[in-house]
Amino acid sequence: MAAAAPAARILELDPAHPRAGRVVDDIVRMEKRIFPKHESLARTFHDELKRRNTGLIYSTPIPAGDGEDDGHDDEEGFGYAMYACATSLCASITKLAVKESRRRQGHGEALLRAAVESCRRRRVQRVSLHVDPARAAAVALYRKVGFQVDATVEGYYSPQRDAYRMYIDL
Repeated sequence: MAAAAPAARILELDPAHPRAGRVVDDIVRMEKRIFPKHESLARTFHDELKRRNTGLIYSTPIPAGDGEDDGHDDEEGFGYAMYACATSLCASITKLAVKESRRRQGHGEALLRAAVESCRRRRVQRVSLHVDPARAAAVALYRKVGFQVDATVEGYYSPQRDAYRMYIDL
C-alpha cells in the first residue's frame, strides 16, 4: 500500500501566468533527470506547450504560511502530466512523471486523474497512452485509474522494446 501523499496541489499550467516559464523550466529539468535522452521531450517541451490542444498538469507542495495560493511556488514540483487532444473525441497522455523521491505516495495517480479530468472537461470521449510493459508499477497505476490494454505495439520504443497501448473511455 502506498504511503499517504504529502500535502500537494495539482495545477494546470496557465501559459499567461507571469511565472509559467519558470514552472516549465523546472519541469524540463525534471524531464532530463527522469527520462533517457532518446525518450525525453526536454528539447521540444516549450514547442509542445505552444500547441492549442496540449495541456500540462503539475504537482507542487502546498506552501507553508498564510495559505495564500497564487498557483505557483518557488519550490520545484513533484511531477507532471502532459496530454494532447488530437481530435475532439480522442486525447492522449504523452508524459507522466514523478520525481523518484516522491514516487509511491499518490502523486502519479493524482496527476493522471487530473489529466483525465481535464480531457473530460474538453468533452473528449477516449484517452489513450503508451507504456512499456516492463514498467509494472506504471501499468498497475494506469489499470487502477481505469485504463485497459488495447494492444501491444511492437517496436514502439525501439526495435526490441514494445509498448502497451492503453485507453479509458470517458
